[in-house]
Amino acid sequence: MIVEQEHAMQRLFAWRKAALFFGVLLSLSFFTGTTRADDECKDPIAQWQSREVLKAKLEQQGWVVKRIRIDDGCYEVRAMDEQGRRVKATYAPASLTLLELEVKHDKHEQREH
Repeated sequence: MIVEQEHAMQRLFAWRKAALFFGVLLSLSFFTGTTRADDECKDPIAQWQSREVLKAKLEQQGWVVKRIRIDDGCYEVRAMDEQGRRVKATYAPASLTLLELEVKHDKHEQREH
């Protein structure tokens, strides 16, 4: 009888754990979907600052800018940061506010300056 109760409790715990996992997964998918919809920049083109201004700002921070392109109305920058890491950054073109930053940590590559 005690063994049956223990098995029943283990199954109940497993079901609760699975339900919690899928609940968290579902809520994260809604959050991610909302975030992606907001990724598009909606600054009027007349208010955009030039790519040269953004490049100068980043170079003052020690970045070596490889490319600046427009993606979904945002400036997307590919560069090397002051520590020699590859970075991909997204900026609002009017305010030049950083919206997203992705840093690549190259384990097998060493860079010298």
